[in-house]
Amino acid sequence: MHIVFVSETWPPQVNGVAFTVKSLAQGMAARGHQIEVVRPGASGRDGGVDLVSARGVPLPQYPGLLVGMPQGGELRKRWRTRRPDAVYIATEGLLGISAMRAANALEIPTVTGFHTRFHDYAAHYRMGLLAPFVRSRLLQFHRRAQMTLVPTRALAEELMQAGIQHVGRLRRGVDTDLFSPQRRDPALRASWGADDDTPVLLCVGRIAAEKGLGLALQAFRALQARAPAARMVMVGDGPQRAALAAAYPDVLFVGTKHGEELAAHYASADVFLFPSLTETFGNVVLEAMASGLALVAFDRAAVQEHVANGISGLVLPVTDARGFVTSAYELSLDTATRRMLGTNARIVAQHCAPEAVIADFSKLLHGMVREHNHDPVDAAA
Repeated sequence: MHIVFVSETWPPQVNGVAFTVKSLAQGMAARGHQIEVVRPGASGRDGGVDLVSARGVPLPQYPGLLVGMPQGGELRKRWRTRRPDAVYIATEGLLGISAMRAANALEIPTVTGFHTRFHDYAAHYRMGLLAPFVRSRLLQFHRRAQMTLVPTRALAEELMQAGIQHVGRLRRGVDTDLFSPQRRDPALRASWGADDDTPVLLCVGRIAAEKGLGLALQAFRALQARAPAARMVMVGDGPQRAALAAAYPDVLFVGTKHGEELAAHYASADVFLFPSLTETFGNVVLEAMASGLALVAFDRAAVQEHVANGISGLVLPVTDARGFVTSAYELSLDTATRRMLGTNARIVAQHCAPEAVIADFSKLLHGMVREHNHDPVDAAA
Protein backbone atom coordinates (compact mmCIF):
# COMPACT_ATOMS: atom_id res chain seq x y z
CA MET A 1 0.00 0.00 0.00
CA HIS A 2 0.91 3.64 -0.42
CA ILE A 3 0.25 5.31 2.94
CA VAL A 4 0.68 8.96 3.87
CA PHE A 5 1.20 9.93 7.51
CA VAL A 6 0.42 13.49 8.57
CA SER A 7 1.92 14.67 11.85
CA GLU A 8 2.89 17.91 13.58
CA THR A 9 5.82 16.13 15.22
CA TRP A 10 8.64 13.77 14.26
CA PRO A 11 11.99 12.91 15.89
CA PRO A 12 14.37 14.40 16.91
CA GLN A 13 11.45 16.06 18.70
CA VAL A 14 10.99 14.19 21.96
CA ASN A 15 7.42 13.16 22.77
CA GLY A 16 5.26 10.08 22.65
CA VAL A 17 3.45 11.07 19.45
CA ALA A 18 6.68 11.60 17.52
CA PHE A 19 8.09 8.23 18.56
CA THR A 20 4.82 6.39 17.95
CA VAL A 21 4.39 7.86 14.47
CA LYS A 22 7.99 7.10 13.53
CA SER A 23 7.70 3.53 14.78
CA LEU A 24 4.53 2.94 12.76
CA ALA A 25 5.86 4.61 9.62
CA GLN A 26 9.23 2.88 9.60
CA GLY A 27 7.67 -0.42 10.62
CA MET A 28 5.27 -0.26 7.68
CA ALA A 29 8.11 0.70 5.32
CA ALA A 30 10.06 -2.34 6.52
CA ARG A 31 7.07 -4.51 5.54
CA GLY A 32 7.30 -3.24 1.95
CA HIS A 33 4.73 -0.44 1.98
CA GLN A 34 5.37 2.94 0.32
CA ILE A 35 5.38 5.46 3.16
CA GLU A 36 5.38 9.26 3.11
CA VAL A 37 5.28 11.50 6.18
CA VAL A 38 4.03 15.06 5.83
CA ARG A 39 5.32 17.15 8.73
CA PRO A 40 6.87 20.59 9.45
CA GLY A 41 10.50 20.52 8.44
CA ALA A 42 12.70 19.85 5.45
CA SER A 43 12.06 17.12 2.90
CA GLY A 44 14.31 14.07 2.99
CA ARG A 45 14.40 10.39 3.81
CA ASP A 46 14.57 8.63 7.16
CA GLY A 47 14.70 4.88 7.63
CA GLY A 48 12.92 3.98 4.38
CA VAL A 49 10.35 6.76 4.84
CA ASP A 50 9.96 9.75 2.50
CA LEU A 51 9.68 12.97 4.51
CA VAL A 52 7.54 15.63 2.85
CA SER A 53 7.99 19.23 3.94
CA ALA A 54 5.10 21.27 5.35
CA ARG A 55 5.14 24.86 6.48
CA GLY A 56 5.45 25.47 10.21
CA VAL A 57 5.83 28.22 12.79
CA PRO A 58 7.67 27.99 16.15
CA LEU A 59 5.64 26.85 19.15
CA PRO A 60 5.87 29.26 22.14
CA GLN A 61 7.75 27.85 25.19
CA TYR A 62 9.01 24.89 23.15
CA PRO A 63 12.13 25.93 21.22
CA GLY A 64 12.75 23.78 18.16
CA LEU A 65 9.12 22.69 17.81
CA LEU A 66 7.07 23.81 14.83
CA VAL A 67 3.29 24.00 14.51
CA GLY A 68 2.14 22.88 11.07
CA MET A 69 0.26 25.36 8.92
CA PRO A 70 -2.66 24.50 6.58
CA GLN A 71 -1.51 22.60 3.52
CA GLY A 72 -4.82 21.68 1.89
CA GLY A 73 -4.17 23.00 -1.62
CA GLU A 74 -0.71 21.45 -1.83
CA LEU A 75 -1.96 18.10 -0.53
CA ARG A 76 -4.90 17.97 -2.96
CA LYS A 77 -2.55 18.64 -5.86
CA ARG A 78 -0.03 16.07 -4.64
CA TRP A 79 -2.65 13.39 -3.96
CA ARG A 80 -4.39 13.88 -7.30
CA THR A 81 -1.06 13.19 -9.00
CA ARG A 82 -0.05 10.31 -6.72
CA ARG A 83 -3.09 9.09 -4.86
CA PRO A 84 -2.40 7.26 -1.58
CA ASP A 85 -4.34 4.19 -0.59
CA ALA A 86 -4.86 5.59 2.91
CA VAL A 87 -3.98 8.63 4.99
CA TYR A 88 -3.12 8.41 8.69
CA ILE A 89 -3.49 11.74 10.55
CA ALA A 90 -1.73 11.69 13.90
CA THR A 91 -2.36 15.24 15.12
CA GLU A 92 -5.42 17.48 15.15
CA GLY A 93 -3.81 20.88 14.45
CA LEU A 94 -4.16 23.09 11.39
CA LEU A 95 -2.02 20.77 9.28
CA GLY A 96 -4.09 17.74 10.29
CA ILE A 97 -7.38 19.55 9.69
CA SER A 98 -6.31 20.61 6.20
CA ALA A 99 -5.17 17.05 5.45
CA MET A 100 -8.53 15.69 6.62
CA ARG A 101 -10.40 18.07 4.32
CA ALA A 102 -8.18 17.17 1.37
CA ALA A 103 -8.57 13.43 1.98
CA ASN A 104 -12.35 13.73 2.42
CA ALA A 105 -12.66 15.80 -0.77
CA LEU A 106 -10.73 13.18 -2.74
CA GLU A 107 -12.54 10.29 -0.98
CA ILE A 108 -9.29 8.79 0.28
CA PRO A 109 -9.78 6.43 3.25
CA THR A 110 -8.57 8.23 6.36
CA VAL A 111 -7.61 7.00 9.81
CA THR A 112 -6.76 9.19 12.79
CA GLY A 113 -4.81 8.57 15.98
CA PHE A 114 -6.17 9.98 19.25
CA HIS A 115 -2.86 10.71 20.94
CA THR A 116 -3.35 13.78 23.15
CA ARG A 117 -6.04 14.97 25.57
CA PHE A 118 -5.75 18.64 24.71
CA HIS A 119 -9.01 19.39 26.55
CA ASP A 120 -7.48 18.04 29.78
CA TYR A 121 -4.50 20.35 29.33
CA ALA A 122 -6.70 23.46 29.42
CA ALA A 123 -7.07 23.60 33.21
CA HIS A 124 -3.29 23.47 33.65
CA TYR A 125 -2.86 26.57 31.49
CA ARG A 126 -5.64 28.70 33.04
CA MET A 127 -8.00 27.98 30.18
CA GLY A 128 -10.36 25.56 31.91
CA LEU A 129 -13.44 27.28 30.50
CA LEU A 130 -12.28 26.35 27.01
CA ALA A 131 -12.07 22.63 27.78
CA PRO A 132 -15.60 21.74 26.54
CA PHE A 133 -15.01 23.65 23.30
CA VAL A 134 -11.63 21.98 22.72
CA ARG A 135 -13.12 18.54 23.39
CA SER A 136 -16.00 19.24 21.00
CA ARG A 137 -13.63 20.24 18.21
CA LEU A 138 -11.45 17.18 18.78
CA LEU A 139 -14.45 14.85 18.57
CA GLN A 140 -15.72 16.65 15.48
CA PHE A 141 -12.35 16.14 13.81
CA HIS A 142 -12.19 12.40 14.57
CA ARG A 143 -15.78 11.79 13.43
CA ARG A 144 -14.69 12.78 9.91
CA ALA A 145 -12.31 9.82 9.68
CA GLN A 146 -13.24 6.30 8.63
CA MET A 147 -11.45 4.97 11.73
CA THR A 148 -9.88 6.39 14.90
CA LEU A 149 -7.13 4.37 16.58
CA VAL A 150 -6.56 4.44 20.34
CA PRO A 151 -4.09 2.54 22.56
CA THR A 152 -6.41 1.43 25.39
CA ARG A 153 -9.78 -0.19 25.89
CA ALA A 154 -10.90 2.57 28.24
CA LEU A 155 -10.24 5.30 25.67
CA ALA A 156 -12.00 3.28 22.98
CA GLU A 157 -15.09 3.05 25.18
CA GLU A 158 -14.93 6.76 26.00
CA LEU A 159 -14.82 7.79 22.35
CA MET A 160 -17.58 5.41 21.32
CA GLN A 161 -19.82 6.84 24.05
CA ALA A 162 -18.99 10.30 22.65
CA GLY A 163 -20.37 9.29 19.26
CA ILE A 164 -17.27 8.18 17.36
CA GLN A 165 -18.51 4.96 15.82
CA HIS A 166 -15.44 3.43 14.19
CA VAL A 167 -12.82 3.10 16.91
CA GLY A 168 -9.99 0.59 16.70
CA ARG A 169 -7.53 -0.38 19.42
CA LEU A 170 -3.88 -0.38 18.44
CA ARG A 171 -1.51 -1.46 21.17
CA ARG A 172 1.85 0.22 21.83
CA GLY A 173 5.11 -1.66 21.78
CA VAL A 174 8.45 -1.29 23.52
CA ASP A 175 11.98 -2.32 22.55
CA THR A 176 12.93 -4.72 25.36
CA ASP A 177 16.45 -5.12 24.02
CA LEU A 178 17.10 -1.40 24.39
CA PHE A 179 15.13 -0.92 27.62
CA SER A 180 16.48 -3.63 29.90
CA PRO A 181 17.63 -4.14 33.51
CA GLN A 182 21.00 -5.06 32.00
CA ARG A 183 21.58 -1.35 31.33
CA ARG A 184 21.97 -0.59 35.05
CA ASP A 185 25.14 1.47 35.46
CA PRO A 186 26.85 1.84 38.87
CA ALA A 187 29.00 4.67 37.49
CA LEU A 188 25.87 6.61 36.49
CA ARG A 189 24.38 6.07 39.95
CA ALA A 190 27.62 7.27 41.51
CA SER A 191 27.37 10.46 39.42
CA TRP A 192 23.98 11.00 41.06
CA GLY A 193 25.53 10.57 44.51
CA ALA A 194 23.87 7.18 44.98
CA ASP A 195 25.39 3.86 46.00
CA ASP A 196 23.72 0.43 45.84
CA ASP A 197 21.62 1.13 48.93
CA THR A 198 20.48 4.63 48.03
CA PRO A 199 16.85 4.81 46.80
CA VAL A 200 16.62 6.71 43.50
CA LEU A 201 13.28 8.00 42.21
CA LEU A 202 12.87 8.71 38.50
CA CYS A 203 10.51 10.71 36.29
CA VAL A 204 10.84 10.79 32.49
CA GLY A 205 8.95 13.06 30.14
CA ARG A 206 8.03 16.62 29.33
CA ILE A 207 8.49 18.93 32.32
CA ALA A 208 5.19 20.75 32.04
CA ALA A 209 2.19 21.63 34.18
CA GLU A 210 -0.08 18.89 32.82
CA LYS A 211 2.30 16.14 33.93
CA GLY A 212 1.56 16.52 37.65
CA LEU A 213 5.22 16.53 38.64
CA GLY A 214 4.54 18.46 41.84
CA LEU A 215 3.12 15.25 43.31
CA ALA A 216 6.28 13.31 42.44
CA LEU A 217 8.35 16.00 44.13
CA GLN A 218 6.15 15.79 47.21
CA ALA A 219 6.85 12.05 47.32
CA PHE A 220 10.57 12.76 47.12
CA ARG A 221 10.41 15.20 50.03
CA ALA A 222 8.50 12.64 52.11
CA LEU A 223 11.15 10.02 51.38
CA GLN A 224 13.96 12.43 52.25
CA ALA A 225 12.54 12.85 55.74
CA ARG A 226 13.28 9.15 56.36
CA ALA A 227 16.21 8.63 53.97
CA PRO A 228 18.13 11.93 53.56
CA ALA A 229 20.52 10.36 51.04
CA ALA A 230 17.68 9.55 48.61
CA ARG A 231 17.94 10.97 45.10
CA MET A 232 15.39 12.22 42.56
CA VAL A 233 16.25 12.26 38.84
CA MET A 234 14.12 14.14 36.29
CA VAL A 235 14.80 13.24 32.64
CA GLY A 236 13.33 15.60 30.08
CA ASP A 237 12.79 19.25 29.29
CA GLY A 238 9.90 21.66 29.08
CA PRO A 239 8.48 25.00 30.18
CA GLN A 240 8.50 24.19 33.91
CA ARG A 241 12.09 22.97 34.11
CA ALA A 242 13.73 26.24 35.14
CA ALA A 243 11.13 27.02 37.81
CA LEU A 244 11.20 23.52 39.31
CA ALA A 245 14.99 23.37 39.24
CA ALA A 246 15.12 26.65 41.17
CA ALA A 247 12.55 25.43 43.69
CA TYR A 248 14.19 22.00 44.13
CA PRO A 249 17.96 22.53 43.83
CA ASP A 250 18.70 19.05 45.22
CA VAL A 251 16.74 17.34 42.41
CA LEU A 252 18.81 16.22 39.44
CA PHE A 253 17.37 17.76 36.26
CA VAL A 254 19.48 15.99 33.62
CA GLY A 255 17.74 17.12 30.43
CA THR A 256 16.57 15.06 27.49
CA LYS A 257 18.20 11.67 26.90
CA HIS A 258 18.02 9.31 23.94
CA GLY A 259 18.71 5.70 23.05
CA GLU A 260 21.14 3.78 25.24
CA GLU A 261 21.74 6.79 27.48
CA LEU A 262 18.01 7.03 28.21
CA ALA A 263 17.83 3.28 28.79
CA ALA A 264 20.69 3.49 31.29
CA HIS A 265 18.86 6.20 33.24
CA TYR A 266 15.78 4.00 33.53
CA ALA A 267 17.68 0.89 34.57
CA SER A 268 19.89 2.74 37.05
CA ALA A 269 16.95 4.09 39.08
CA ASP A 270 14.88 2.16 41.63
CA VAL A 271 11.33 3.53 41.49
CA PHE A 272 9.53 5.13 38.55
CA LEU A 273 6.94 7.77 39.41
CA PHE A 274 4.20 8.57 36.90
CA PRO A 275 1.76 11.11 38.38
CA SER A 276 0.17 12.31 35.12
CA LEU A 277 -3.61 12.18 34.65
CA THR A 278 -3.69 13.65 31.13
CA GLU A 279 -2.18 10.84 29.07
CA THR A 280 -3.90 8.83 26.37
CA PHE A 281 -1.21 6.23 26.97
CA GLY A 282 2.26 7.13 28.29
CA ASN A 283 5.02 5.29 26.41
CA VAL A 284 7.36 5.90 29.34
CA VAL A 285 5.35 3.42 31.41
CA LEU A 286 6.26 0.53 29.11
CA GLU A 287 9.87 1.75 28.90
CA ALA A 288 10.13 1.75 32.70
CA MET A 289 8.53 -1.68 32.96
CA ALA A 290 10.87 -3.11 30.32
CA SER A 291 13.76 -1.69 32.34
CA GLY A 292 12.68 -3.70 35.36
CA LEU A 293 11.56 -0.70 37.42
CA ALA A 294 8.95 -0.80 40.12
CA LEU A 295 6.46 1.98 39.43
CA VAL A 296 3.88 4.07 41.24
CA ALA A 297 1.11 5.55 39.09
CA PHE A 298 -2.58 6.30 38.83
CA ASP A 299 -5.11 3.92 37.31
CA ARG A 300 -5.20 5.55 33.87
CA ALA A 301 -4.00 4.99 30.30
CA ALA A 302 -1.04 2.59 29.95
CA VAL A 303 -1.10 1.80 33.66
CA GLN A 304 -4.74 0.71 33.50
CA GLU A 305 -3.95 -1.42 30.46
CA HIS A 306 -0.73 -3.11 31.58
CA VAL A 307 -0.08 -2.85 35.34
CA ALA A 308 -1.62 -5.16 37.93
CA ASN A 309 -1.68 -3.47 41.33
CA GLY A 310 0.63 -5.18 43.81
CA ILE A 311 1.99 -7.52 41.14
CA SER A 312 3.73 -5.42 38.48
CA GLY A 313 3.46 -2.01 40.13
CA LEU A 314 1.53 0.06 42.64
CA VAL A 315 -1.62 1.57 41.15
CA LEU A 316 -3.68 4.27 42.87
CA PRO A 317 -7.22 5.58 42.22
CA VAL A 318 -7.06 8.85 40.30
CA THR A 319 -8.39 10.78 43.31
CA ASP A 320 -5.84 9.41 45.80
CA ALA A 321 -2.95 11.89 45.67
CA ARG A 322 -2.07 11.14 49.29
CA GLY A 323 -1.93 7.42 48.51
CA PHE A 324 0.46 8.15 45.64
CA VAL A 325 2.89 9.89 47.98
CA THR A 326 2.58 7.18 50.63
CA SER A 327 3.07 4.36 48.13
CA ALA A 328 6.16 6.01 46.66
CA TYR A 329 7.58 6.49 50.14
CA GLU A 330 6.95 2.94 51.29
CA LEU A 331 8.10 1.29 48.06
CA SER A 332 11.34 3.27 48.02
CA LEU A 333 12.24 1.79 51.42
CA ASP A 334 11.23 -1.81 50.55
CA THR A 335 13.95 -3.38 48.41
CA ALA A 336 12.38 -6.85 48.22
CA THR A 337 9.03 -5.53 46.99
CA ARG A 338 10.74 -3.25 44.47
CA ARG A 339 12.61 -6.19 43.00
CA MET A 340 9.50 -8.35 42.82
CA LEU A 341 7.42 -5.66 41.12
CA GLY A 342 10.24 -4.80 38.71
CA THR A 343 10.75 -8.44 37.72
CA ASN A 344 7.05 -8.88 37.01
CA ALA A 345 6.88 -5.58 35.13
CA ARG A 346 9.68 -6.73 32.85
CA ILE A 347 7.78 -9.95 32.09
CA VAL A 348 4.67 -7.96 31.11
CA ALA A 349 6.67 -5.62 28.87
CA GLN A 350 8.24 -8.54 27.01
CA HIS A 351 4.78 -9.34 25.62
CA CYS A 352 4.56 -5.88 23.98
CA ALA A 353 6.63 -6.56 20.87
CA PRO A 354 6.77 -3.67 18.35
CA GLU A 355 6.57 -6.15 15.46
CA ALA A 356 3.14 -7.32 16.60
CA VAL A 357 1.91 -3.72 16.76
CA ILE A 358 3.04 -3.05 13.18
CA ALA A 359 1.32 -6.24 12.01
CA ASP A 360 -1.91 -5.14 13.70
CA PHE A 361 -1.67 -1.66 12.14
CA SER A 362 -1.14 -3.14 8.68
CA LYS A 363 -4.14 -5.43 9.14
CA LEU A 364 -6.36 -2.53 10.28
CA LEU A 365 -5.40 -0.40 7.28
CA HIS A 366 -5.96 -3.25 4.81
CA GLY A 367 -9.39 -3.84 6.29
CA MET A 368 -10.32 -0.17 6.11
CA VAL A 369 -9.18 0.14 2.49
CA ARG A 370 -11.14 -2.97 1.46
CA GLU A 371 -14.25 -1.74 3.29
CA HIS A 372 -14.21 1.48 1.29
CA ASN A 373 -13.96 -0.32 -2.06
CA HIS A 374 -10.44 0.83 -2.76
CA ASP A 375 -7.96 -1.66 -4.16
CA PRO A 376 -4.59 -1.20 -2.45
CA VAL A 377 -1.53 -1.06 -4.68
CA ASP A 378 1.74 -2.77 -3.84
CA ALA A 379 0.16 -4.16 -0.69
CA ALA A 380 2.60 -6.07 1.50
CA ALA A 381 1.40 -8.90 3.69
